[in-house]
Amino acid sequence: MAQTIIRKELLASSLNNKTVTSVDVREITFEAGQQTGLHKHPCPVFGYIAEGEALLEVKGQARQHLPTGSAFYEPAETVILRFDNASDKNQLKFIAFYLLEGPQALIEMLPASAA
Repeated sequence: MAQTIIRKELLASSLNNKTVTSVDVREITFEAGQQTGLHKHPCPVFGYIAEGEALLEVKGQARQHLPTGSAFYEPAETVILRFDNASDKNQLKFIAFYLLEGPQALIEMLPASAA
């Protein structure tokens, strides 16, 4: 008997004709309660929460609670107010896909005044 492959959509987002020359994929682990801090990325970032749960807040958008199995998107050159481990007891592990256009840094930390 043939098995059916299930393709469940987790996230769809337009890149507005962005040129992507390479993708850098990272597994990132936060300890309980760890926070990223105010930052932005020079490239679009897509991700998947593999373990734990995160809080994501992109400037100008509502805060998102991301449990295990959630996908997320951080637009290029946009202030990220928070990407934090939502738990003070468990670690957070996520996979981030950085869609790069030539050589680029992956993240730029920002001063509080950028909020």
